[in-house]
Amino acid sequence: MRERDLVGRQGRFIVEGEVTLRLLFSGGARFRAESVLLAPERWPGLAPFLRDDDLPVYLAGKDVMSAVTGFPIHRGVLAVGLRGADPAPDALIPPAPAPALVLGLVGLTNHDNVGGLFRNAAAFGADAVLLDAETCDPLYRKAIRVSAGAALTVPFARAPSGTALIDLAERHGLTPLALTPGGAETLEALEPPPRALLLLGTEGPGLPESVMARARRIRIAMAPGFDSLNVATAGAIALHRLAAERLAGI
Repeated sequence: MRERDLVGRQGRFIVEGEVTLRLLFSGGARFRAESVLLAPERWPGLAPFLRDDDLPVYLAGKDVMSAVTGFPIHRGVLAVGLRGADPAPDALIPPAPAPALVLGLVGLTNHDNVGGLFRNAAAFGADAVLLDAETCDPLYRKAIRVSAGAALTVPFARAPSGTALIDLAERHGLTPLALTPGGAETLEALEPPPRALLLLGTEGPGLPESVMARARRIRIAMAPGFDSLNVATAGAIALHRLAAERLAGI
């Protein structure tokens, strides 16, 4: 079964590993487990929070599990999750005048980058991640794994386009910040706005001009002759800067 059919049409997703499984069970009402598949030696440590009469838990040797999954990278812990209803993007924005930090992803189709950005969003306390229609689903197995489970804990929703994300920012009093090597302002000189939407585009083409034209263009200063960072790395640097005040209070 192709994963895009599982995630996109059936509303299911796969989680692997103990840490991610525990996060699935702590993810609130949006996500829940449909079934769990364990190597027998993993049962004793996980049994205390898997004792739900309505939850099927299957045990199988690792040779059987590898035959099921196709490759031995699951560490003996797999589960099928159900995604539940997707929230509306507007519902995830803290109401003004409260501080807000939202991450907007436009055209990102690499699962590693999306997973890494969710991990960064969780690490720096972003309130939500908003994705346009072209960005890959953060509930793909690899994206969940790379996010260290943050895709199950950071609120996210999908908007039709990058332009729709700008419209949302205007409705909620968020300052849209477009991260681009050609930005007029440097990140280190930026006074972080109390309510911000940080916009990131795919590597190479970057953000569409129609999006950047309605945002403040911000760049990360780099050594002469080089202006490129992996988008997840750039996102981490920018999120850390924008979250500086809230992080100082922790």
